[in-house]
Amino acid sequence: MAETDRAKEAFGIEIAELARGRAVLTMPVTDRMVNGFGITHGGLVFTLADTAFAYACNEDATVTVASGADITFAKATHAGQTLTATAERRWRSGRNGLYDVTIVDETGETVAEFRGRSFSTNRTAPAAPEGAGGPA
Repeated sequence: MAETDRAKEAFGIEIAELARGRAVLTMPVTDRMVNGFGITHGGLVFTLADTAFAYACNEDATVTVASGADITFAKATHAGQTLTATAERRWRSGRNGLYDVTIVDETGETVAEFRGRSFSTNRTAPAAPEGAGGPA
């Protein structure tokens, strides 16, 4: 997944840690990521959380997708800051799962809390095309 994840690349998201049911990703907030109030656009905070969720719930060769998600914003951030999203599996049973993602700023203060619900399809992940991606 990391080799062909173009959204991750587009937003400067980097993988700090990957384990079964857990992912830690970081994203620097740039000037192009703030809204008209000068704060990080909520959709981009959601994007970081959703990306961490995707990496945490794709634990095997089966394609797992979101069946729903919600987010609660706790603190505004600004350009120049770095956000870190930590996604952790709460439970997984059959084809369904529940994952929590905490997003913090560089001081460790909570920026948002995200809860994602996953559904494992009956498809296997496609092989990365030759020469695709690069370092994750």
